[in-house]
Amino acid sequence: MANADVRVRFCPSPTGNPHVGLVRTALFNWAFARHNQGTMVFRIEDTDAARDSEESYQQLLDSLRWLGLDWDEGPEVGGPHAPYRQSQRMDIYQDVAEKLLAGGYAYRCYCTATELDERREAARAAGKPSGYDGTCRDLTAEQKAAYEAEGRESIVRFRMPDEPITFTDLIRGELTFTPDNVPDYGIVRANGAPLYTLVNPVDDALMEITHVLRGEDLLSSTPRQIALYKALIELGIAKGIPAFGHLPYVMGEGNKKLSKRDPQSSLNLYRERGFLPEGLLNYLSLLGWSFSADQDVFTIPEMIAKFDIADVNANPARFDLKKAEAINADHIRMLDVKAFTEACEPWLKAPHAPWAPEDFDRAAWEAIAPHAQTRLTVLSDITANVDFLFLKEPVEDEASWQKAMKEGSDALLRTARERLSDADWTSPESLKAAVLAAGEEHGLKLGKAQAPVRVAVTGRTVGLPLFESLEILGKDRTLARIDAALAKLAA
Repeated sequence: MANADVRVRFCPSPTGNPHVGLVRTALFNWAFARHNQGTMVFRIEDTDAARDSEESYQQLLDSLRWLGLDWDEGPEVGGPHAPYRQSQRMDIYQDVAEKLLAGGYAYRCYCTATELDERREAARAAGKPSGYDGTCRDLTAEQKAAYEAEGRESIVRFRMPDEPITFTDLIRGELTFTPDNVPDYGIVRANGAPLYTLVNPVDDALMEITHVLRGEDLLSSTPRQIALYKALIELGIAKGIPAFGHLPYVMGEGNKKLSKRDPQSSLNLYRERGFLPEGLLNYLSLLGWSFSADQDVFTIPEMIAKFDIADVNANPARFDLKKAEAINADHIRMLDVKAFTEACEPWLKAPHAPWAPEDFDRAAWEAIAPHAQTRLTVLSDITANVDFLFLKEPVEDEASWQKAMKEGSDALLRTARERLSDADWTSPESLKAAVLAAGEEHGLKLGKAQAPVRVAVTGRTVGLPLFESLEILGKDRTLARIDAALAKLAA
């Protein structure tokens, strides 16, 4: 049953190129919002000036638009909780940090990095938890003054409760974290810059996010955020604690989590190869969720209608490029021919196309498109499939030539040329009959007979249906290419 009060957020950092794990997180949030007729908030976490870049920010916007993952509030859309870039909300975080300090929910910590490292090492050596040990938790005014007189800087730490924190994860069920596993943690740096541990929950609270669906790698921070939410509620800043669901890892090669450094993780790679947005989203949705036991291919509206976060599996999901390609191929075949011809257009022009722009024949392209549509895995495959139509000479593929041009191929080609010269060039069946007859004269079945013809005309041993291709290429160009192959064989 739809719940229009659902408010989810997608809040990436603008660093590097978008990757498929990030897209999977965006997709699940978006599908959950759309299924419930709720609100999708897009927020940019750009407080790390050293790593964030405007180029990455623009890539994020462009990628989401290409995928069709629209947002109801956020950059370039606006909304009641603007601004939606954290770098523009610093005064908000400073105000909240001061209220947490004043209310006793946070405190100033004067420990140096060296002291912290030494105490962590000692705790590890003693077999104890190595988190912050609470040294500065209850400093007197005199102790604080003495530290400040020494010239020590202080960070702001959140004071964690001394009892276990239990919550029900939407994917993993009930989870409990004990105090020794969740020590006090920093929320503001010594220079006054707020940390992710503060800004993320504060923004979620102020933007009234109801469900936080994010990666499993952030699970350990959830009890800290729940404790912070309780403090924000008591301070009148938050209205409630969102429900949390932690999405399974996406695994790459060798049972390792797919990282930004893995080539197959880059969203740009799939876009450049000519994945359809619908095909890629269909596959990414299967990384932790399933449509049904016997159906892997579906439309995005079908996914939205069926998506329930409770159906997401907690186990890691393996990224399988072959399956992604197979699903994309199915989506290419699901397009109507007009949509298919338009989708292929970028790969029929510079810089992808190896032919001159003036040699592109739109009528020939539209005629061959229905025959090409069933053969593509990704849209970029189209260039090599149709280049014989637009290049002045077929591609020279020596391996194909050696494979097809056996002893006696010249005699076969001469006979095929004669038969094709007399054939009806408005009928692929007539062209097939001509090559079949030529083959019979030389004791060859159609498969063996057509191989030299195909290589002579297209340059390759495999490709689009041969006789439809010959009809579209035309009689004069076909016979000229057979003549050129005969000359090469004679030489």
